[in-house]
Amino acid sequence: MTVINHKILWADDEIDLLRSHQMYLNERGFDVTPVTNGEDALALLQQEHFDLVLLDEMMPGLDGLSTLEQLKGRDPNVPVIMITKSEEEHLMNEAIGRRIDDYLTKPVNPSQILMACKKILDAKQIRQSQVGQAFVSKSNQIREWLAGDMTWRTWIDVHRLLSEWDIEISQVGDSALAQMIEDQRKECNHEFGRFVARNYPTWVASEQDSPPMSVDVVPERVAPLLEQGRQVFFIVVDCL
Repeated sequence: MTVINHKILWADDEIDLLRSHQMYLNERGFDVTPVTNGEDALALLQQEHFDLVLLDEMMPGLDGLSTLEQLKGRDPNVPVIMITKSEEEHLMNEAIGRRIDDYLTKPVNPSQILMACKKILDAKQIRQSQVGQAFVSKSNQIREWLAGDMTWRTWIDVHRLLSEWDIEISQVGDSALAQMIEDQRKECNHEFGRFVARNYPTWVASEQDSPPMSVDVVPERVAPLLEQGRQVFFIVVDCL
């Protein structure tokens, strides 16, 4: 029995003529959901996750490029292969500018579709694996820091690493990795709260090795500029 590995959404107003292509993909481990227009494709994408979208460029109603624009606005990480009858350069440039991952020109045979899908999805799996391994290494490094003698400068490094990995993981679209970094951020927030509670009285009483404090902003950052006669915009953002 074939194990279904990837879910593909295929939007084409002539989808009934492509049943053999769908069967070919299904037999090779892809779960293909067909729709005949862009509106239905967008509606399904709101309801469930797909690993890849095959998108016909010329459809009545919401055409391929318009569907692509809305699709990427909702989920910028989902890979898209544009399928078109036109080889006009300006059309391809516009599609590429809107972040398609590949394009095919009709008529296409089943093996072409298969190879295009595998190229994107296999590359995504490799990328996810590489990112996962790198994140585990950095996660262990953060845990080693937490187990040691933390300083406020070390906490800046922790925040920087977590922020960088937030961006990295969001780009590969791996929900398991996203949950891992969310759990680690909660752990770090808890430990940081304890760190501040332990050290805050010392920071207030002495300026020796204390982090920048809110009480220092005006005398150290604002007042010197005012004394120079310079115009200063002092913006306070509260309750974040």
